[in-house]
Amino acid sequence: MKIAVGLSGGVDSAAAALLLKQAGHEVIGLTMSIWQDKPEYKTCTGDPNLTSEAKLSEGHKCEARRDACFSPDEKQDIALAQKIADLLQIPYHVLDCAAQYQKIVLDYFKQEYLSGRTPNPCVFCNSQVKFGVLLDLARQSGIEFVKFATGHYANIAEANGRFVLKKAADKSKDQTYFLYRLKQEQLAQIIFPLGGLTKAEVRKIARENSLPVSDKPDSQDFYSGDYKDLLGAADKLGHIVDTQGQILGAHNGYWHFTIGQRKGLGVAAERPLYVLDFNVSKNEVIVGYAEETFSAGLIAGDLNWLMAEKPERMSAQIKIRSAQQEFPAEIIPRGDNTIEARFAEPQKAVTRGQSVVVYDGDYILGGGVIKEAL
Repeated sequence: MKIAVGLSGGVDSAAAALLLKQAGHEVIGLTMSIWQDKPEYKTCTGDPNLTSEAKLSEGHKCEARRDACFSPDEKQDIALAQKIADLLQIPYHVLDCAAQYQKIVLDYFKQEYLSGRTPNPCVFCNSQVKFGVLLDLARQSGIEFVKFATGHYANIAEANGRFVLKKAADKSKDQTYFLYRLKQEQLAQIIFPLGGLTKAEVRKIARENSLPVSDKPDSQDFYSGDYKDLLGAADKLGHIVDTQGQILGAHNGYWHFTIGQRKGLGVAAERPLYVLDFNVSKNEVIVGYAEETFSAGLIAGDLNWLMAEKPERMSAQIKIRSAQQEFPAEIIPRGDNTIEARFAEPQKAVTRGQSVVVYDGDYILGGGVIKEAL
């Protein structure tokens, strides 16, 4: 079978291409070029070991490095991908997706953040760029293939006549949370060769086959610089207030903060304060104590449902952040193409703009974008 593989210059995509080649398939390497060398996209300082979510929640800056998708080191990653393709003796193509990435991911990120929401750009990049634009451009360029494979840790199964996502064998690396927005027509043509393997097994396979990226660190971020570079918003003086509207301090723009953030508030209090919400029209950051960060549920919209056309009322497990363990909730469909999730136990820092993903054991039923906490 003729299979295109998304090569990122990392060990996972390289191992995926290798395994498909060893299985006798005709493999083609594809890489999407998305970096734009603009002056506002600059390096910054801070702890390079934090994930994107940690950086946003703690207000950290990050140090530009090569474990990010949108990075000035894209040329080096493309060179590595070319080296892998040469080693595997497969055709290799780089496709310019920068304009589409700007509109779908970067413009979306900016719009959401300046609206007081905290978006998850990787979710929309996967569904619309990596498994959308890239494949469309490849076929428009005359590159022929039947299936498309990546190095994601996930599986695809069939249930009730539909394609569904299933967790990877390596639960610690499972990436289904980031893939829940894939459509049926996309899932029908996707292969995840690493779904049944652990990360340790993948690195071993890479080493045994002399792949030059066998020990390359994992990519965890979508942008290698300070996320505020992407906003293009000038500082604007505003107030930090409590839930009663009392002014506690000042800030330089609500977009410098995210829900649940504790550090970097610059406000003295008898107990630690956390960001609870924003008043965008007044440029206010609303803070409160730890017990005020908990919510009993959420409303989510912009749904994508995998197991069925529409969600049904059910008891299920959900995630509201990629790194957390699923927890029980009651899912209640609403008439406006949204769902209400009522938590079995209150949850901390439910964040507008992030995704809630619904699970039934190892299977992903669907999910949506959080509109509000309850």
